[in-house]
Amino acid sequence: MDVLFTLLIEPITKMYLLKALIGGSIVAVVCAVAGCLVILQRMAFLGDALSHAMIAGVGAGYLFMKVFFGIEAAAGAMLIGSLIAAMLTVFMIGFVAKVSRIKEDTSIGIMYTGIFAAGVVLVSVFNKYIHIDIVHFIMGDILGISDTDMIVSSIVSAVVLSVIILFFRYFKLTSFDPVMAASIGIPVLFFKYLFTGCVSLVVVSAVNMVGVILVVGLLITPAATAYLLTDRLEKMMALAAVFGFTSILGGLYLSLWMNSAGGGAIMLFSTLQFLIVLIFAPRYGMLADKLRAKKAVPQQITEDIIGSVFKGGGKLSMNELTSYVETTKKTFANALTSLSEDGLLNVAANNVALTEKGKAEALRLKKAHRVWETYLHHMGVPEEELHEQAHILEHYNDAEAISYIHEKMGFPQTDPHGAVIPDIYADGSFCLTNMFGFSKSDVQVVTIKTDKGIKPGDRVKVTQTEDSFELELNGQIIELNDAEVASLTVRLPDSL
Repeated sequence: MDVLFTLLIEPITKMYLLKALIGGSIVAVVCAVAGCLVILQRMAFLGDALSHAMIAGVGAGYLFMKVFFGIEAAAGAMLIGSLIAAMLTVFMIGFVAKVSRIKEDTSIGIMYTGIFAAGVVLVSVFNKYIHIDIVHFIMGDILGISDTDMIVSSIVSAVVLSVIILFFRYFKLTSFDPVMAASIGIPVLFFKYLFTGCVSLVVVSAVNMVGVILVVGLLITPAATAYLLTDRLEKMMALAAVFGFTSILGGLYLSLWMNSAGGGAIMLFSTLQFLIVLIFAPRYGMLADKLRAKKAVPQQITEDIIGSVFKGGGKLSMNELTSYVETTKKTFANALTSLSEDGLLNVAANNVALTEKGKAEALRLKKAHRVWETYLHHMGVPEEELHEQAHILEHYNDAEAISYIHEKMGFPQTDPHGAVIPDIYADGSFCLTNMFGFSKSDVQVVTIKTDKGIKPGDRVKVTQTEDSFELELNGQIIELNDAEVASLTVRLPDSL
């Protein structure tokens, strides 16, 4: 019990550690929330650039107050100088990317190192007037936070969080789809510079407390950790704030137990958090990916199963199906499970049958195969190789791509062997002519030319007779003639 008290309770009774925890948490929370937008906008390198470029502003502010007013280490002047340097960096990055063929990431690398170098030269040339500890600037001293630092960071954090909350919808839209945002009249460039200004404020106010390395880490790592756990921005921001706080808390304890630098311990703990989540995240973690890969079934196998059952009349025994599909027992079992869960197959005892949804999918695959055979025939592939080559290509069966190829060939009705190319369209609708297995099925009418009271959108039961098709609508049986059947396309309710 005494050991636990010494390790966990006693440290937070010390004023310097408590101030470090409160001040660090303020910085960590606002950095983490802003960092979510930084990651979504792919601006991670920009945070690093701003933090390094600040030394030029700090040096210029220090020198200005010393030369003109005889005041050393004026916090306000250095803060304003840092902010000017940050905004100048942002402007120069955008300017270089705009007026040249240099892309923005390259421009960031050029400008931030240049402005950082200018700051180092300024500090070294005027070292009689400027007394800045470069190591402190880079590493920070979170255990030596002053009251002024806490007040400044609190005000900046409140301002930045208020701006993010106030304009959240605009930041969200410009982060995910700037083109659409611009098309509906949102000033994308304005919000980009507004957010960049917020990031600059956060970096400027935090560097004096936690240093360049830690502020960049707090801006990126907690947000990246949260990104592995959710797809919703609001939840991502909340989780990032939690990870930012735990990084400070765990890092401070770690620094005390190991007698190490506070900034380094905080970033070490934050990185460990990230690695743990990277491994164990339920959806995007490494273990989850490995389990999915283990259970994954090659597309070719599932499509071969659907095609084989379809060719067998919509129903096959398990022994018949295994003779058609060459794969391992485990992969075959996984494929049947996957197709059953997707509603494409009914597996019962030793029989496998296609569902209505499965029949529509089989129809789509048949069309892909016959369109590819026709295309290869047009390209001069020998007839004896058509089927084998089309069997490979049929797995590239995006509906729109197949419809496009079919259209470019002039909508041929049959393949080179004389087999009918099924009429199934990119929207999932299909024509009932020359099909089997959809009798006594509920479908939705997509198109039809008739004066018998049936219109697109109606839900009907279709029955195939010896000569044609009958539709049942609201209890009324309607027999279609050949012209009406030819104009009829339907879609299965499962595909809506």
